[in-house]
Amino acid sequence: MPKLMYGVILALLPAFLVSVFYFGLGVIIITAVSVISCILFEYLIQKYLLKTKPSHLDGSAAVTGILLAFCLPSNIPVWIVIIGALVSIGIGKMTFGGLGNNPFNPAIVGRVFLFISFPVAMTSYPEPGQWFSYMDASTGATPLSIMNESLANEIPVSEIMVKIPSYLDLFMGKMLGSSGEIAAFALLLGLFYMLWKKIITWHIPVSILFTVFAFTGALWIGNSEKYADPLFHLLTGGLLLGAVFMATDYVTSPMTTKGMVIYGTGIGVITVLIRTFGAYPEGVQFAILIMNGFTPLLNKYIKPKRFGEVRNG
Repeated sequence: MPKLMYGVILALLPAFLVSVFYFGLGVIIITAVSVISCILFEYLIQKYLLKTKPSHLDGSAAVTGILLAFCLPSNIPVWIVIIGALVSIGIGKMTFGGLGNNPFNPAIVGRVFLFISFPVAMTSYPEPGQWFSYMDASTGATPLSIMNESLANEIPVSEIMVKIPSYLDLFMGKMLGSSGEIAAFALLLGLFYMLWKKIITWHIPVSILFTVFAFTGALWIGNSEKYADPLFHLLTGGLLLGAVFMATDYVTSPMTTKGMVIYGTGIGVITVLIRTFGAYPEGVQFAILIMNGFTPLLNKYIKPKRFGEVRNG
């Protein structure tokens, strides 16, 4: 387990470095606070509440801390980060018995709790280039927020796109967004590394990204003045972070390849439905949580073919 978890941490390093390049001090502060808090809370809960041997250094708490930080704006107050870490570890993980027993991804549990509890702080995204600014950084709207608001006001997509960074900037991460979700190329590097090291398989991330591409592509072909093109959806928001690092969580995703494809397809469909027809501009975290709930059913009803049998007598 430690080898796998520290492999995931290494895969997250490119996205962290790109985030530091664009947002500077804030990324370092919230990532450090989140990781330390998650490790500390896991140790304290296991040692003094559950009375079990602490496993806080196996890497899973650190991964949760990094992923939680990556879902937050880089100017969010430290005390909110600590609350998110407590919810992620205390409620999302340890309430169910610790690693291997939690039905939902702990980092997403913490992120959704903070989003519902502190919506203003969670949607105030700093502009890139303010390296030494933290809570006093100037903020703006993310590309997804601009698209969502404009669609609600029935403004044509062609008029919206002039307000959004170029696709090259979106690919390189030069846009507003949560700390670790901005740079598509860095997240893809992490994906290729984990596939190379066989930390994950391709089934979940590819099925999510393909479903989003196909669904949004159909909408775009049907009405290109109302719906954004597939590339926009792939490069913006937390889609790549969720597809590569959150939906692939061993505990909360299906065990069989067929189950993984169904699971990933469901995440892709729900994400597009929320982004396009829902009130929130982003839906990938909600989609992953919903499909986490279906994972036990997928594991129960989709099983590998059995090649042996037990004979009576």
